[in-house]
Amino acid sequence: MKKITIEYRVPYADTDMMGVVYYANYLVLFERARNELMRASGYTYAACEAEGFGLPVTHAEVNYRGSAKYDDLLEISAWVQSQKGVRLEIACEIRRKGEEKVLATGFTRHAFISLKDFRPCPPPGNFVKIMTEDA
Repeated sequence: MKKITIEYRVPYADTDMMGVVYYANYLVLFERARNELMRASGYTYAACEAEGFGLPVTHAEVNYRGSAKYDDLLEISAWVQSQKGVRLEIACEIRRKGEEKVLATGFTRHAFISLKDFRPCPPPGNFVKIMTEDA
């Protein structure tokens, strides 16, 4: 399955009073990586929506193992963890660039929906092929 890694420099605005990245911002980092995974696979969110599909998050999970701080250069990796029926899970892992220690892991679960009626629907065949083929 495809896996991408993006870099992100932590701005001051992402940190809390303790000087570490605020816990909820890790989900924003997952979102950035998920968008770039889709883009690198050739199927953007814009294309998905243009075809009449939505991918709302139905579950999110983050496991915190370390703290990122202001000005850290992070590497955020994302890959399709599973795709079955209308469900899609995209896993993420965050670490400081050049370091082995993992700062956070987790995933987001999505459901394909029709934008016409907001009901679950099968994903487009080309999406399944693109997102699950080997890189």
